[in-house]
Amino acid sequence: MMNEIYPSDKRRAGRATLALTTGLALLSGCELIEFSPNQTSTPAAYSDLTAKNMAALAQRPLAAGDTLRFVFTGDSQRFYSEAEDLVESVNQQPGIAFLVVAGDISDFGLGREMRWVHDKLKKLRVPYLTVVGNHDHAGNGRQVYQEVFGPLNYIFTYAGTRFIMLNTNGREYRFDGSVPNIGWLQQQLADTVGVQRQVVINHVPPMDEDFDPQLEQPYVQALKAAPRVALALNGHRHDFGIDQPYGEGLTLINSYAFEKRRYVILTLWGNNQFKLKTIDF
Repeated sequence: MMNEIYPSDKRRAGRATLALTTGLALLSGCELIEFSPNQTSTPAAYSDLTAKNMAALAQRPLAAGDTLRFVFTGDSQRFYSEAEDLVESVNQQPGIAFLVVAGDISDFGLGREMRWVHDKLKKLRVPYLTVVGNHDHAGNGRQVYQEVFGPLNYIFTYAGTRFIMLNTNGREYRFDGSVPNIGWLQQQLADTVGVQRQVVINHVPPMDEDFDPQLEQPYVQALKAAPRVALALNGHRHDFGIDQPYGEGLTLINSYAFEKRRYVILTLWGNNQFKLKTIDF
């Protein structure tokens, strides 16, 4: 005996089919929906952000020898409300060329976290640049970071200053001697054509337990042997610090995290002269 379908059943079935079709259409049209926390697909608007920000910076030229001012901060992670207030504060500061986030953009290495932070920072009136942090390596985070931002090691030169952005998250590579890439670092330090000074920026500082211990001294010696290194900037520790733990000639500065509701404005001039200003927001 065949089951009969009554008009009311047909209407319900039709509504269910329509709802399913509409839902699938909405899902297929929304690039930001993630079906798994490990998903790594990145919408075009949220990809290659390092290259896009460097291109934007190139449209704001500053002559070599001019005083350079930029914002130095770190560890945005899950502090999204603080990010909004930071952006509002930075936008009020005069003469800022760009902003640097010293790693740990995300907390769990998720694409959605990196997109959330970008949605805040894209409201800056200046470009921003990042280095990769240890939290950005969590899960598939290393791949996600490269899709959203770009290379784990890269350089850019602005106002006669060569910025060397370096992955120093050695623990995430089981201290296998590959991170940081000392050979690559030395190559960048040796290239001084058109460079007045060099600034090395990374996440984990060399004296930290998350830095590959077998590479601490090679890293330090590479920086100390490079006469144009003005500063080494780090994140990871969530609070400000300035010191010369390896003796004179190498100044390390650690950033405030977003959660501290403070950031530093760094002003550079000459070969290695600098000054700091702390801003509360």
